[in-house]
Amino acid sequence: MSAARTDGPSRVLVLNSGSSSVKYQLLDMADRSRLATGLVERIGERSARHVHTPADGEPRERERPVADHAEALEAAADELAADGLGLDSPELLAVGHRVVHGGRRFSEPTVVDDSVLAAIERLSPLAPLHNPANLEGIRTARALNPRLPQVAVFDTAFHTTLPEHAARYAIDVATADAHRVRRYGFHGTSHAYVSRRTAALLGRAPDEVNVIVLHLGNGASAAAVAGGRCVDTSMGMTPLEGLVMGTRSGDVDPAVVFHLARNGGMALDDIDRLLNQRSGLAGLCGDNDMREILARRDAGDERARLAFDVYIHRLRRYIGAYYAVLGRVDALVFTAGVGENAAPVRAAAVAGLGSLGLAIDEGLNSARTRGPRLISPEYARVAVAVVPTDEELEIATQTFALVGS
Repeated sequence: MSAARTDGPSRVLVLNSGSSSVKYQLLDMADRSRLATGLVERIGERSARHVHTPADGEPRERERPVADHAEALEAAADELAADGLGLDSPELLAVGHRVVHGGRRFSEPTVVDDSVLAAIERLSPLAPLHNPANLEGIRTARALNPRLPQVAVFDTAFHTTLPEHAARYAIDVATADAHRVRRYGFHGTSHAYVSRRTAALLGRAPDEVNVIVLHLGNGASAAAVAGGRCVDTSMGMTPLEGLVMGTRSGDVDPAVVFHLARNGGMALDDIDRLLNQRSGLAGLCGDNDMREILARRDAGDERARLAFDVYIHRLRRYIGAYYAVLGRVDALVFTAGVGENAAPVRAAAVAGLGSLGLAIDEGLNSARTRGPRLISPEYARVAVAVVPTDEELEIATQTFALVGS
């Protein structure tokens, strides 16, 4: 997606309001440069931490109580103003907000008005930890400068192209429709950005390329992208389904929930916490940091080895499944914290898949190189790539394309 124009205001403030944090970046879309970044975390606790970093200066860090998201955004606005980048600047075009769940209604970035706010609020039961916080960010930004367009960019939007046979669960249709039960997918801004950057790396147009994207961070998801359109993705109605993650289980037999309730005496809220907060890598070995797990595995720790093996096994299952879904694969691409930095994960995920045309060059894989790069040998039929994700730039790009024309 290209920027619409660069005459007139060209700055976009990107806000990501989480349950207890606010991340922000100010970008100038004339040259896609970052003018400032910041993070306010531990909102509502005894002492919050605020780190603000201007592009041409040292980070400024302070700790003090921050009661709520409104106060956090006001603090961010003050820091930006101190750098001459305030929300009243005539160069600021719009604020782009990450909104986790857009349901089936929102398939594109959307300028926020009262009806859009109400619709996002109605979707909160599908993302109770995220959409309410996203709404707080939007409301506060509107109050700080009512003239600025506020644009919602949805994590789920990229996945609204899923064919119905991929989005549907095989349960009673009336029940599913009544309760909005279907596959929505997440990490959409990352999958959109990375699949498009991968096509550019191959020197081809996005609509010519079939790509399997592995977004591997503490949260992890896979996507099958055919000609620029997502046709399958591993996360489902919630971000719990799919790959093994830092603290989330990924795929489990649904009957595990019934078993733990009936025979383990566990309440539903306890099972929810188990699968979301005490599972995945952390549940298997007590660590959710892949760097620690690799160090422990290399030192002979069997629990760390098991956690790594389970993680890789799930990755390989999805690679094979999405190869079958796409029929032809031009590239397999790794992104996000683990995907971009953990060479052993990439090597293990691709090992033995030569019959699918997949191979990794050991030297290219282990090289510490920034930026998009191929790590497959020249003879490989399918390119294997590492493409750093940039969700903030994707949100800014979509925001600018919508309101900058």
